[in-house]
Amino acid sequence: MTDTPRAEPQAGTGPGRLLHLAWPLFIEHSLHVLTGAVDVFMVSHVSDSAVAALAVANQLVVWFIVAFNFIALGAMVVVTHHLGADDRAGANRVAATAIAACLWLGVVASAAIALFSQPLLRLMQLPPGLMDYAGPFLAIVGAGLVFEAGSLGIGAVLRANGHTREVMAVAVLMNVLNVIGNSIALFGWFGLPQFGVVGVAISTVVARACAAVALWLLMTRYHRIRFGWRDLFDLPRERLGRILHIGAPAAGENLSWWSAFMVVTTFTARMGEQSLAAQSYWMTVAGFMILSSVAIGQATEIVIGHQVGAGRFDEAYRQLLRSLRVAFAVAIGVSGVIALAAPWIMSAFTSDPVVLGLGTLILRLSVPLESGRTFNLVVINALRASGDARFPFFLGLVSMWGVWVPLAWFFGLHLGWGLLGVWAAGTCDEWCRGLLMYRRWRRRQWLKYAHRTREGVTLLKEGGAAPQGR
Repeated sequence: MTDTPRAEPQAGTGPGRLLHLAWPLFIEHSLHVLTGAVDVFMVSHVSDSAVAALAVANQLVVWFIVAFNFIALGAMVVVTHHLGADDRAGANRVAATAIAACLWLGVVASAAIALFSQPLLRLMQLPPGLMDYAGPFLAIVGAGLVFEAGSLGIGAVLRANGHTREVMAVAVLMNVLNVIGNSIALFGWFGLPQFGVVGVAISTVVARACAAVALWLLMTRYHRIRFGWRDLFDLPRERLGRILHIGAPAAGENLSWWSAFMVVTTFTARMGEQSLAAQSYWMTVAGFMILSSVAIGQATEIVIGHQVGAGRFDEAYRQLLRSLRVAFAVAIGVSGVIALAAPWIMSAFTSDPVVLGLGTLILRLSVPLESGRTFNLVVINALRASGDARFPFFLGLVSMWGVWVPLAWFFGLHLGWGLLGVWAAGTCDEWCRGLLMYRRWRRRQWLKYAHRTREGVTLLKEGGAAPQGR
């Protein structure tokens, strides 16, 4: 790999820099969520059963994406550390290693889902009547996950360098292609036959493939990175170790959440197809509610990563507190508006009175859930950027599997509260974890990891070895 990069935008500090990074991230994540929402909305014209089937299939797809997203998460943080220390060459070496690792993991995930789609769906306790929809969709979308893997790796590199607007533009492209493809598949545009759910799956894969190519072209334009076949097999242990030190616990925490959610979904599936469809619509709308927190959290992670690499720890501490105040206020406002508009929002998806009533009830109760989730989406990113990535992972394991899952079973099935019980369990989990994360930041228990990270980057830049025990 060769690289002769252009000058990059510097990651400064303060509200202006945070907003500069956050608004494209907000739009990008909005468009990613919109891709799934468009699929749900358009497939809802087929039937509520088709929506429920695709929701379960998509959970498996997301689980695999999270499983290999640990490379992208770790790479973005490690690259920001190098950039903060003004080590462009080191940043590009980490970027190349991350992209190669993402591609390999994408190949493995694609093969696993394509070959074992039916057994995986049965493991999720999908009702037999939904298998005809979910099986082909999962096999096709799963086979194309290698494109998503490449996009994750390249997108992480671009974001770490401050190119959030360019990644946003690719998300726009992907959504346009997805809508056009879905319309052709479902409504038979241009005189073509209606391919139904299978056509939606093909449309999703094509849109992701085009996005991967576009991100690749952007990376070569801004960084002059030439990635050849040899680079696929150049995975130095030292670089991978530093990426995994951050990325493995980060993805482990996300993977634990999705695994717990999949278990909770099996509880919902036992409540019946109407509860499963209502949860699917609820989660689709919830994806929009968390967007501001996701964007602010990721922008905060980029800024704090640069600050840690430069050794500006007091600035990093204050940055998180500013970001959290903004994210918390926005989350309450957005979830409040959606709660008020819940009946109209749900009626856009379904006319089934039971599904409509269940979905409206949960959306109206989402304000405390989403405000608690904000702590985790923002504070965890800051801890990860400081190098303190293991604490969120272990706390997540304890809370998700010790609070969320058992309470979801107890409230939802044992007490018979249904989806209300699932909501109550999720709210308890988010607030327990969030407050403990916030306490750790305020007590500055992350500082020892930040000092160690700064020391390691400085030694590598000077040609030494990273400290042991990182």
